Amino acid sequence: MMPFNALILAGNRREGDSVAKMAGVSHKALAPINGVPMLLRRYRTLRNCPGIGEIHVCIDDPSLLDAVPDLAAARDAGHLRIVPPAASPAASLGLALGIIGLQVPLLTTTADHPLLSEAMVAHMVEQAPADADLSVGLAEAQTVIATYPDAIRTFYRFKGRRFSGCNLFFARGENAKKVTAYWQQMEKHRKKPWRLVWQIGPLALLRMLLGQLSLDDAFAHVSRLTGARICPVLLPFAEAPIDVDKPADYELVSAILRKREGNA
Repeated sequence: MMPFNALILAGNRREGDSVAKMAGVSHKALAPINGVPMLLRRYRTLRNCPGIGEIHVCIDDPSLLDAVPDLAAARDAGHLRIVPPAASPAASLGLALGIIGLQVPLLTTTADHPLLSEAMVAHMVEQAPADADLSVGLAEAQTVIATYPDAIRTFYRFKGRRFSGCNLFFARGENAKKVTAYWQQMEKHRKKPWRLVWQIGPLALLRMLLGQLSLDDAFAHVSRLTGARICPVLLPFAEAPIDVDKPADYELVSAILRKREGNA
């Protein structure tokens, strides 16, 4: 695979997190899944990926890694580099892009996705279009439901097909920074729905609600809004969109990993 760097988003929600509370830790990223903290699982997966260069983690307190000896050792050896967070997820990503740079493509994922595998990363990196500034990983609903019919996911409908995000992004051009700038602009309007509708475009939203907007049309529309070429990458893995947002996800992911690791 081509060389690439990686960024793990491991910030904490200001309002608290149900999974962190359940696990008795300050940050969800440090919650153990079958005895292994989610952030450590993410680091190990990325470290084993062909083509991997620098691995960065966005977390508000580097000393939090002291609680996980392997992560602390990686940090101290310079194998896991710390990026400070900003006021919001979009601002944090924008800050990280400025610090890390895009001289080498950057894969961004989240710490709460312990099911992410080397095969998923390889598929994302290899299938991302060469002319895309930013590629976004998606999984089709039927791929997920066929294996995990009880998994609770948010699916978005585009012309009769449904998709879920996989918390996987691949930036390979400076224009990708325009996407984070646009995202920050949208965050300012999160409490004013009418402003969000106006920013996205009422016609585009109406077409989506009516099921008339295709996935390619949607990405073309957002590309025009941001001034960056954004493309979807479909991941043929049922586990790709299953992250740990709530305790029910925690139980499902724990069961999947027990089976994967031969501890069922």
